[in-house]
Amino acid sequence: MKSFFLHHFSLLLSLSTIFSSSAIAFDYADALSKSLLYFEAQRSGRLPYNQRVTWRDHSGLTDGLEEGVDLVGGYYDAGDHVKFGLPMAFTVTMLSWSVIEYGEEISYVGEIEHAFEAIKWGTDYFIKAHTSPNVLWAEVGDGDTDHYCWQRPEDMTTSRRSFKIDENNPGSDLAGETAAAMAAASIVFRKSNPHYSHLLLHHAQQLFEFGDKYRGKYDKSVGVVKNYYASVSGYEDELLWAALWLYKATDKEDYLEYVINKANSFGGIGWAITEFSWDVKFAGLQIIASKILQEKKYNKHIHIQEQYRSKAEHYICSCLNKNNGTTNVDRTPGGLLYVRQWNNMQYVSTAAFLLTFYSDFLKNFDQKIVCHGGIVDHEELFNFAKSQVDYILGSNPKNMSYLVGFGPNYPKRVHHRGASIVSYRENKGFIGCTQGYDYWYSKNGPNPNVLIGAIVGGPDNQDEFNDDRANYVQTEACTYNTAPLVGIFAKFNILSPPLIASF
Repeated sequence: MKSFFLHHFSLLLSLSTIFSSSAIAFDYADALSKSLLYFEAQRSGRLPYNQRVTWRDHSGLTDGLEEGVDLVGGYYDAGDHVKFGLPMAFTVTMLSWSVIEYGEEISYVGEIEHAFEAIKWGTDYFIKAHTSPNVLWAEVGDGDTDHYCWQRPEDMTTSRRSFKIDENNPGSDLAGETAAAMAAASIVFRKSNPHYSHLLLHHAQQLFEFGDKYRGKYDKSVGVVKNYYASVSGYEDELLWAALWLYKATDKEDYLEYVINKANSFGGIGWAITEFSWDVKFAGLQIIASKILQEKKYNKHIHIQEQYRSKAEHYICSCLNKNNGTTNVDRTPGGLLYVRQWNNMQYVSTAAFLLTFYSDFLKNFDQKIVCHGGIVDHEELFNFAKSQVDYILGSNPKNMSYLVGFGPNYPKRVHHRGASIVSYRENKGFIGCTQGYDYWYSKNGPNPNVLIGAIVGGPDNQDEFNDDRANYVQTEACTYNTAPLVGIFAKFNILSPPLIASF
């Protein structure tokens, strides 16, 4: 711990100038602690004895029973009670990546065990859902019937029918992202739980082989998901993404050769994308590939490396508003990246992660980016990432924190069934399907339960935000909004001015 402390003290001194322009110093350690609490609020299944979000109780205890499988557990993705496989897997991938990159910083705050628990709650479910090499259960419940009701997860009366992908009903995107999640998590648990790490890697390899051999989009096989999590980008990005994570987990050249050989045909070096999300993995893939292929032993692939890097830096430059023409990401007047109206904050949090990661990469290799609008160094990149996170935490025209429970002013009417209805532990009286709409949904007051650590959809393109439960475009929160910021909060905490002042 002492060497870790001294190492970061030197970082603090060298990077203190980065923060001199910041008017507000946030408590990033508090933001980190709260962000991990959110995943406990989203748990499905039988809650453990050490559950800290006490307004929640057991739910979904018969999931999979109809189909003869045990699908109890996992996460609800947002304010409803469907368990959607693709966003859940992406959430776990990003949580794992956060720990892989910033585990020491998370440990410094004393939150590493909670981070492990958040990841394992997801991977335990994926192990159950992967019932045989070529079968993966994709979804439990369906959005249409679920959205008809407004009730607590503990009272659920909606359909819990389950849907799967298999050899005859492929879903390479879902199989690929789940493989990526389990491969990344296997790296996380390698030291603390080697047996579990090995088990995760075994599943990840099988899922990748399944997804690669039986190719197809999962939303064609699981039609009920189309209105909620359609795979617009296709499956090629997930297969490349999975191969890259399997390479990181195994060091087996076959996986890297896959990423190199299919770079062109699968769009890895073809697509210049300005978002990174549960659906579109190209930017994240290009950024990791750029870093891995930078190593001298891959000089024979320099042409492919340069193309991956070119596309990675297109994403970076577009976020910095330094690309040519119309390929920059829009911004609100207050400076927030603005990709689209519905749940825009998901793109902000993933951008903050990728920009911070790439800033580290540039710093470590003493390199810079050449954008159309000028040369960018690691400090500029880091500063911009921090500006986005600080906007989320309250440095914005509304002086509102979009991380629920953080600071004095945050959304009080989050679009979330469980949070908006009196806790089951306080009132075990059954609340029927539409009863929640009648009494709780339309209430003007704040939610009775604070969904601590959730990041809501956020403001519109003019920085305006309407804190209304019915305004789900802005007030609904999702697991994949918060997951990318877990590691970033930890890193910013280490480098933040209050820490300098405390020496």
